[in-house]
Amino acid sequence: MSLSPTAAAPIVTRNRLAVSLMFLANGFLVGSWAPKIPEFAARLSLDESELGLMILAFGVGSLCAMALVGAAISRVGSCRIVRLTAVLAVPSLLLVTLAPAIWSAAVALFILGGVVGGMDVAMNANAVEVEKHERRAIMSSCHGFWSLGGVFGAALGGVIIAGYGTFVHALAVTALDMMAVAIAWPRLLADPPPAHQRPLGGSQSADRSQASRPGLMSVGATVWLTGVICLFAMTPEGAILDWGALYLRQELGASPALSGLAFGAFSAAMALMRFLGDIVRDRFGAVNTFRVSSVLAIIGLGVAGLASSPEAAIAGFALTGLGLANMVPIAFSAAGNLPGLPQGLAISVVTFMGYSGILVAPSVIGFIAEHTGFALIYLSLPVLIVVALVFSRLTRHADMTPG
Repeated sequence: MSLSPTAAAPIVTRNRLAVSLMFLANGFLVGSWAPKIPEFAARLSLDESELGLMILAFGVGSLCAMALVGAAISRVGSCRIVRLTAVLAVPSLLLVTLAPAIWSAAVALFILGGVVGGMDVAMNANAVEVEKHERRAIMSSCHGFWSLGGVFGAALGGVIIAGYGTFVHALAVTALDMMAVAIAWPRLLADPPPAHQRPLGGSQSADRSQASRPGLMSVGATVWLTGVICLFAMTPEGAILDWGALYLRQELGASPALSGLAFGAFSAAMALMRFLGDIVRDRFGAVNTFRVSSVLAIIGLGVAGLASSPEAAIAGFALTGLGLANMVPIAFSAAGNLPGLPQGLAISVVTFMGYSGILVAPSVIGFIAEHTGFALIYLSLPVLIVVALVFSRLTRHADMTPG
């Protein structure tokens, strides 16, 4: 597929604003969870292994929802699913905050992961539809709004929790998310169901087309390898989200307020670079942008792992954010533009694999870190980026060429 800017179209349209707000709300919710993790573990008396299991419940809930949402989008389009999952996400952090015991907390985290993950798939699919509708690349900036939400969530969360407690914090997050969803709701692009759907009584050729539609096991190696790129690019992101604050507090002696900046600095740098990502990609090409980004991420993780102070680790996380910023948006755009495949199917595969890295891999990291410490973890993660770099040529499908 080729996209070209439409000269007469404004840069910010109502559809682009709406999907960007959904990314912002989703990122804000995830960022708000990050500074709650130390208090959550202390309140339930969880060690690192037990906290890892809790995070695993979050990841399993998210991945289960992703599979269901992918199927739903293929039947009714992305707009309805974005709206549904966004409404369900609004009170989810409040449920986690009010959970009184380990089992109820695990269920609440499963629900939180489910609504966050399902919403993520739906809003990425809607962003691809907006790209096609406006003939303009917007994916990197949408992910930039997600990162910006993460910055606000992490920074605001640390301040509110320190000054007013976790319950007031959860109420504030719920109210702000509700406002964002209310503004975005009527402005979302109402995309029709995918083209392979046909009304009852359609032609035999349509039936044959639907019967021959690719399934998960027949999408081809390119889709799966693009998913591997997302998996290995998002695993470090999950490691910083779930364990960055504890790394700063336990191994580098940071204060609670300073520890919240681990994910905050990472998200701030990521947001900045993502807002530039569409321009950079169009100027230098998807493959070159991906490769330079990979090198920055490798250096940043090394700095964080070798840090002797919280400030140095925060700087390393920020550099990692600059590197990882456009790797995942480029991979998502590449998946959505693969020739010969339904866009929704390819994105569902790549999203599922990618978010396995951010949602499930951190639980494994928790078990390992209990024996090795987090510094060694961050020094080992660059190996994954190197593997993604090997397959960087696959991202050429993300290039926006004149129509």
